[in-house]
Amino acid sequence: MEKNQSTNLLFEISRSQRRAHRVEAVDVPEIPLEAMFPPEALAKGPLDLPELAELDIVRHFTNLSTKNMAIDSNFYPLGSCTMKYNPKRHERIVSFPGFAAIHPHAPDGNSQGILELLFGMQEILGEISGLPAVSLQPAAGAQGELTALLVAAAYFKHKKDRLTQVLVPDSAHGTNPASAALAGFEAVTVKSRADGLVDLLDLRSKVDNKTAVFMITNPNTLGLFDYQIAEITEIIHGVNGLVYLDGANMNAILGITRPGDFGADMMHFNVHKTFTGPHGAGGPGSGPIAVRDFLAPFLPSPMVVRTPTGYGLCSDRPQSIGRVHGFLGNIGVLVRGFAYICTLGGRGLREVSEQAVLNANYLLSLVKETLEVPKGELCMHEFVASARLSRREKRISAMDICKGLLDYGYHAPTVYFPMVVPEALMMEPTETESKETLEGFALAIKKIMSETAETLHHAPYTLGISRPDEVAAAKTPILRWRPPVHESGA
Repeated sequence: MEKNQSTNLLFEISRSQRRAHRVEAVDVPEIPLEAMFPPEALAKGPLDLPELAELDIVRHFTNLSTKNMAIDSNFYPLGSCTMKYNPKRHERIVSFPGFAAIHPHAPDGNSQGILELLFGMQEILGEISGLPAVSLQPAAGAQGELTALLVAAAYFKHKKDRLTQVLVPDSAHGTNPASAALAGFEAVTVKSRADGLVDLLDLRSKVDNKTAVFMITNPNTLGLFDYQIAEITEIIHGVNGLVYLDGANMNAILGITRPGDFGADMMHFNVHKTFTGPHGAGGPGSGPIAVRDFLAPFLPSPMVVRTPTGYGLCSDRPQSIGRVHGFLGNIGVLVRGFAYICTLGGRGLREVSEQAVLNANYLLSLVKETLEVPKGELCMHEFVASARLSRREKRISAMDICKGLLDYGYHAPTVYFPMVVPEALMMEPTETESKETLEGFALAIKKIMSETAETLHHAPYTLGISRPDEVAAAKTPILRWRPPVHESGA
């Protein structure tokens, strides 16, 4: 039987006159509310709020927290999401009053500490990417993509070039074509070859005098590094287009190679993934962009700059696309990322990627004994397995496997993406997981595959909810609690 402190709502465990704290009478004159507020602003009666003892509240939220899967309690192999451990010292650092309590409208003279940190972060990201001009404003990877494409649009408009198309590989993140459309471009899909890399013949057939940008994730969403990248950039630059690198998978190449060195003109980072920040539940995130010098005038304003007297914000940038965030970005995530980078240093960042690639290849070697891995014998930081054969031969789908993993205490990998692999299971172990964890996960998959289809079709068995109707939940969400209606006389 489950504890009612977590399964019941606060309203349902409420009892009249129960209190966590009682406020003593104050020694200031009482002023009627009617004298301070207009009648339409006053409630008609007391609000229907839950009444609880402090212990009830503490148990409710403590038990509720155990209902969530989290990286602190479970292995989280979400492909392309880099759900890795976040050092707790970063949480302490970001809570320092000089970071957490500073007002966003404080003058530059009162903000030298955080401005120096942000300027340093710009310099660091420029060095890591090989692209010297950096904006920290975008609040997530998708917004970073959009911002970079808006910068590209402003650049082409300045040059009076009427370029209208953005080319996107069919294995790209789904946000890529969406960002292109929002920036005013037409998205054109480029096919992949059987090995998962860009089909250069198809690319050449679609590159013309309308090509503005080619967007590529490298390593791509199959966990493969496209070794054709120099030839790809040569093709795009040959028609005066720009190459955009989706930096979601930078944790595979940190300190090993730089996008600017292999031809990218602009990119975004996912600080919350590559450099650790709490990642999940929809945010927060941080998606800074880095670009070549000739694109720098078009970056969002203001920029953090170093002056002879210290650090400040520069808004005198007439060609800028303007703000894309209310202030300077999600500062808390940037501070965590800065602490992570400074802790590890250059050699440490390279080791992050080396360990991420090693872990992914070790897990691949274990999983391929049970599931098909159709694209590549080796991978970078992630790989995509397929339940295509098990669905056809045993009626066990990718979703069945993922639901079964929940009973073993593991979060499910990303499923049904990328769409170029049928029944896809996209797995990324990250550099922070141990050999024993990876072996346990692979063993769980093997045990799941020995179950009958009928058993797996009803998994998970150990959780409060098994298989909710996700479509109905999205279309008709219950966002407000209402007390039950009692029949008269009940």
